[in-house]
Amino acid sequence: MTRFVHFSVDSQAVARETVFVGEIAYLSLGSNLGDRAANLLAAVEQLRAAGRVLAVSALYETQPVDVPDQPWFLNCALAVETQKTPRELLQFALRIEADMGRLRTREKGARQIDIDVVLFGNQVVDEPGLKIPHPAMHQRRFVLAPLAEIAPDATHGGLGKSVRELLAELAGGQTVRRF
Repeated sequence: MTRFVHFSVDSQAVARETVFVGEIAYLSLGSNLGDRAANLLAAVEQLRAAGRVLAVSALYETQPVDVPDQPWFLNCALAVETQKTPRELLQFALRIEADMGRLRTREKGARQIDIDVVLFGNQVVDEPGLKIPHPAMHQRRFVLAPLAEIAPDATHGGLGKSVRELLAELAGGQTVRRF
């Protein structure tokens, strides 16, 4: 004979014990138009809606790399624990860029805000419009220096090297200074 036991659950106690488990994603943020620091801080605040922000690096002033005839950037890195998929996180970041007035008039040109998903756990994603790890992150000091501050041991899923190792192997020539 099966016996049923009835009990009530204290919903507040359950809520306190609930653990948020998601994937840790690392994003690179940059701005070189308007109040660069305010743009980055506004983007960080909006990214809190994507999950639990675990860390934000200091701001770094960086030399433009691919298109040198534009203002210098401020960059930072952010770690967020998220329930979103890589595609959902990218779409969320693109909405923030659009809401903040980003206009894509020139490839790699000046912008109020740029948000790239550079790592998503150890996942390797190769889909149209979405490549993770970011295909050029290992060549960009403006991505690696802030990222090494908050996640030096995070691993590039494609290369199998830590952010610290990638930064150490990077050739000189890109000016990046803590702001």
